[in-house]
Amino acid sequence: MSISVTFNSAHRILLASEFFMARRPVVDRQQDLYAHELLFCNLFDDAPVAAPAEQPASASVLSDVYKHGLERVIGELTGILFIDNDALMSDIFQFLPPQNVVLEIVATPHPSPQIIERMMALTGAGFRFALVITDDGEDVRQLLPMAEGVRIDITGRDAAALGRLCDVFRGQGKRLLAERVETIEQFRMCHALGFDYFQGYYFLQPEILKGKKISPSHQAITELMALIASDADNAEIEHSIKSHVTLGLNLLRLVNTPAISAHRIDSLRQALMALGRDQLQRWLQIMLYAEPGLHGRSVLPLMAQATTRGRLIELIAQKLRPGNRSIADTGFTVGIMSLMDTLFSMPMEEILQQIPVVEEVSDALLHRQGYFGKLLAVAEQTEWKDKAGAQLLQATRELNLTCNDLYMIQLAAFEWSDHVINCMH
Repeated sequence: MSISVTFNSAHRILLASEFFMARRPVVDRQQDLYAHELLFCNLFDDAPVAAPAEQPASASVLSDVYKHGLERVIGELTGILFIDNDALMSDIFQFLPPQNVVLEIVATPHPSPQIIERMMALTGAGFRFALVITDDGEDVRQLLPMAEGVRIDITGRDAAALGRLCDVFRGQGKRLLAERVETIEQFRMCHALGFDYFQGYYFLQPEILKGKKISPSHQAITELMALIASDADNAEIEHSIKSHVTLGLNLLRLVNTPAISAHRIDSLRQALMALGRDQLQRWLQIMLYAEPGLHGRSVLPLMAQATTRGRLIELIAQKLRPGNRSIADTGFTVGIMSLMDTLFSMPMEEILQQIPVVEEVSDALLHRQGYFGKLLAVAEQTEWKDKAGAQLLQATRELNLTCNDLYMIQLAAFEWSDHVINCMH
């Protein structure tokens, strides 16, 4: 499966604004992906704005995203857009699909009659609102009737403070989104308090379990990956797949998707020929994330993040080193493997003892060193766990990537990752 991206300057998207974009996952109480929260950092005079990470999107940025890729960014899920008052009062909403987006606005003191009237009009047109709140003051009460839910940043708040806010807004029938849930302990606390949705990267944090071993289903895949890396012949690879029935069935299901083959494939031998070794290795890496093994947690958000990282790094490498397929393939491997410590609940050092990789991949995964370590750092910065604008700007400058280049690559990476998840589930 591949999605082509053209980097020719003649086909470059012309954006009205310069910005960095992050697509941050929002999960529900079952820890399945519910929505993508879109975060933007505007650039002025070649420097990031000195503002909080939750910088609201301007009308100009929303226009760019609508014209050039909103559907590719949010896929089949809901898109949560944090907007400013100027964007709220603009005419961009005549183009945005109300059924696919939730509009987040800050509940500011003494909202103007124009703001209230505008929210009422957009609600009547089918748009949904969520209020970004810090308390339950008068400013919140004025806007609350027009809001479907509230977003609460949990940073620095204990269970008692959060519980009080939850009681207030749940009592008024509002859905609750916990923002910046960065640890599994925070997720469990917010889940117990009754939050409906959770934004944060807690699911990327590995829970290292002493003495943990790779499960039999994962072991079968890693052994096959080792065979391919050792350049074993096709007969040996085919025999290895046949000895693991579930793996063979999953592989046949995969190659019979329209993205792989237009013709029915009924044997593993045909499947191996259709995929080729490089693509087989890639799909085995992805299939690791499709296997259960996260102690009751959904693997879907982790799989989405890992496949996005892999494709993003691959496309950056392809952009920077055009024609060098090997560099791009290595970039994909670095991205997809960067979250396997979370997947397996094992230190990365132990994982690399069981999954053979070249030294430059090991250096990137263990120490963020070398060329691929630099690309992995960029991929991590685009996830915007912290205020990453300055670091991301510096890194892209060093790689000679423009905001435009990175935005195009992100569109392709998001679209590919969403397609992969649909194929695997």
